[in-house]
Amino acid sequence: MTISLQPAMTPEESAKPTVLVVDDTPQNLKLLGDLLQPTYRVRATTAGESALRAVQAARPDLILLDVMMPGMDGYEVLRRLQADPATRDIPVIFITALDGADSERKGLAEGAVDYITKPIDPAVTLARVRTHVELKRTRDQLARHNRRLEQEVARRLRQNLLIQDLSLRALACLGEARDSETGHHIVRTQAYVELLARRLRDHPRFASALQGQRLDMVVQAAPLHDIGKVGIADAVLLKPGKLTPKEFELMKAHAAIGADAIAKAMQGALASVSDAAAHEMAGEAFAFLQAAREIAQHHHEKWDGSGYPRGLAGEDIPVSARLMALADVFDALMSRRVYKPPMSLEETTRIIVEGSGRHFDPDVVDAFLACREEFAAVAGRVADPQSAPAPAVAQAAAQAAAQAGQTVTQTADSGT
Repeated sequence: MTISLQPAMTPEESAKPTVLVVDDTPQNLKLLGDLLQPTYRVRATTAGESALRAVQAARPDLILLDVMMPGMDGYEVLRRLQADPATRDIPVIFITALDGADSERKGLAEGAVDYITKPIDPAVTLARVRTHVELKRTRDQLARHNRRLEQEVARRLRQNLLIQDLSLRALACLGEARDSETGHHIVRTQAYVELLARRLRDHPRFASALQGQRLDMVVQAAPLHDIGKVGIADAVLLKPGKLTPKEFELMKAHAAIGADAIAKAMQGALASVSDAAAHEMAGEAFAFLQAAREIAQHHHEKWDGSGYPRGLAGEDIPVSARLMALADVFDALMSRRVYKPPMSLEETTRIIVEGSGRHFDPDVVDAFLACREEFAAVAGRVADPQSAPAPAVAQAAAQAAAQAGQTVTQTADSGT
């Protein structure tokens, strides 16, 4: 049973720190209550079990705990308090008739903050209670301050990430704005890259490239894959039809243009930072731009080495670019272009599967097949208004693709 040793609280009383006194001797409870009441709110109980219930009902600022009690002794009460994250920070002062260094060492080892022997000295008891109540208040204030700081840091981080993401999307849209046909291409391809990355992040061949923040960087950087299109002449970029071989060579330059632009931006920003610590932080902040550079430069490389701009093959192609390659082709095949109607999901899947080991990393194709329905859901959810294929159009596209064979892949590639 827990009792309060003072009348109903006034507002002034409620502001006082609370001390819970636990002792199986009523005389000791009265003595300590009379001593503490002028300064503290005092609650009292005569047993360990009721003390634990009292703490759960309303946590005190300090506990004065008798060691030798029938049933559950003070050591066991303290062990249970220490085992509970909600109560382990409550300071406990042992009060006991036991006298000796061993007893004191045991109490402190169990987690008590101090040790008072009976018969108590009023001045010493008040001084120690005051000291530990003030320490707890200071710790609580510091903890609240730290929580506020953490919340503010988290808020600022979310804000900065949002600004960064919006800036990246705005930059990516510069390239897309010059090609009115691509619509929501950057939104869809980013979603496709994320689907592939999350499917492959635990795969032994991909884990090191897609773990932790690296995966987020790859996804965040995906919209910049075609930023190099800003350097392509309108006569080529906006041509309403299939490109000639010469025009296709000019179009292929967008990969190198985009990579060079990102590299120069990074170099310029780092050169403007003089402080060594800030330079290191800037380098970390630009890690995602390095992923963007890889994607922009290499997303048209092919697994068999027949791609551009460098003709990389197999494992030499960065993982981020391998994911983007499939995402980019899938979106091009599924979308309407001036030179072709949208293809059906089945025909698009057939072309991608045929490209396994030639155009695409076979494991990336397997990941696509595992989440193909999620790809289709994204394509439907973020469709361009003019790209919604009527059944007849989709059927015609599939028939044309079956006749055109490899030409379809080349056409999709040249358009992205």
